Amino acid sequence: MIWKQLLNSNRYGSDISTNKSTDLTRTDFQRDYDRIIFSSPFRRLQNKTQVFPLPGGIFVHNRLTHSLEVSSVGRSLGNNVLTLLYSSFSREEKQIVSQLPTVISAACLAHDLGNPPFGHSGEEAIRKYFTDNELFYKDRFDGWEWSDLVRFEGNANALRLLTHQFNGRRVGGYRLSYAVLASILKYPYSSLTNKKKYGYFKAESDVFSSIATTTGLVHDESGEFCRHPLVYLVEAADDICYQIMDIEDAHKLGILSNQQTIELYTNFFDEDSDRVKNNIQETLSEVTDPNEQVAYLRAIVISKLVEKCSEIFVTNYKSIMDGERVSPLIDSLTGAPSRAMETIKQVAVSKVYNHRKVVEIEIAGYQIISSLLSIFCQAILNPKTGHSKKVIQLIPEQFISTGSDYEKVLSILDFVSGMTDIYALETYRLIKGINLPTL
Repeated sequence: MIWKQLLNSNRYGSDISTNKSTDLTRTDFQRDYDRIIFSSPFRRLQNKTQVFPLPGGIFVHNRLTHSLEVSSVGRSLGNNVLTLLYSSFSREEKQIVSQLPTVISAACLAHDLGNPPFGHSGEEAIRKYFTDNELFYKDRFDGWEWSDLVRFEGNANALRLLTHQFNGRRVGGYRLSYAVLASILKYPYSSLTNKKKYGYFKAESDVFSSIATTTGLVHDESGEFCRHPLVYLVEAADDICYQIMDIEDAHKLGILSNQQTIELYTNFFDEDSDRVKNNIQETLSEVTDPNEQVAYLRAIVISKLVEKCSEIFVTNYKSIMDGERVSPLIDSLTGAPSRAMETIKQVAVSKVYNHRKVVEIEIAGYQIISSLLSIFCQAILNPKTGHSKKVIQLIPEQFISTGSDYEKVLSILDFVSGMTDIYALETYRLIKGINLPTL
C-alpha cells in the first residue's frame, strides 16, 4: 500500500471535479475534523453512557469526553510515528504524510458515533431483541440481513451514520474524505464472517468497497481486505484511553482506593530507571490531593503507552504496509507495561464493569431499548393499523424508509441507536404511558 492512495482526500459521495475546498486556511482533513466535531451525532455523545451512569455530583466520562480524549491521544500517536518514520519517506511522501496526525484525530472523534445509548450493553440489547423475536422477524430477511441484526455492531453503525443518505440529506452523508472513513474501519469485513466483530452492514457493502478500493487497501492471505494502517493507531488511542481512564473514574467514585489506583498506575514503571521512579515519588510527595495524584499518574501512564505503541507500530511498519495481519498495538506490549495493563484489565472486569451501578444501567438499558425497538419496528413493518400510524408520527422524517423490510428496520435502528440515554428514557416513559406529554 502507498500513502498517496491511503491518504486520499476526495470525499465520499461528492463529485471529484467539485471536491476540493477553496478554503486555504484548512486542509481537507482539518475540514473532516471540523465536520465531525460540529455534527449533531457528535454533540449527542455528551449524553451517552461510557461505562458508569451519567454523573450526579461526580463527573465521570461520557462518550463525548472519551472521544475527545481518544482524539488527543491519537494525534500524539500520529506525531510520534511521523517523527520516527520521517527520514524513511521520500520528498513527495513527506508532504503527503504530514497530515497523519490530523487524519487520525478526526477518525478518533468519529470512532464511537455508531454506539447506541446505555454503553456497550446497548449493542447487546439490540442483538438480544432480534434473537428473542426470531419467529416474527427472521423470515423477512436474507441470511446476511439477519446476521446484521442479530450481530448488531456499533462499528458498522458508525460507517452507516457517516455515509448514509438520510431523508432530506445529501448523498454521501457527511461527505468525509476516503482516508478518514478508511481509518475508522477497524473490522474490514461483514457480519457473515465468523469473527467476533465486523465493520459494515449489507446496506453499506458498496460504500465499503468504494472506500477500500479508493484508498488502495489490499487483500490478505484469506482474501479479505486488510486494515488501513492508521486503524492500528486509532485503535491504540481508544484502547489506551478506555483502559486507563476507567480506572481513574473508578477512583473518583470510591470503587478503588487511592492506594490501589496509585499501585495500578505505578506498575507501568517497574522496569524504569531509579531516576524516573524517584521523580514520580517526589511528585506524589509534593502533590497531596488524592485526585491530583491519580491525575498525574494517569497522564504519565498515557504518555508512556503512546511512546510504546508508537514504537510497536514502527517495528511492524513493513508488515502493516504489506497488508499482513498484525496484533493490536496494545496487545504487543512487553515487560512491565504489559503486566500492568493485564492487571488493570482484570481489576476493571472484577471491580468496575461488574459494579452494581454499571449493572443497573445495563439492565435498564436492555428494557428500554427492547421496548423501543418492539414498538417502532412493528409499527414501521405494519404501518396501516391505527396504532402504528400514531407511532410512526413520533419517528423523525429522516428515519422513515419506504424500502425493503431490512431497510425499514435499519432506519429504526438509526433512530433508536442515535438517541441519548435521557431521550431514550423519556421516549420509553411516554410510549409506555408512565409519563404524559406536556406543552
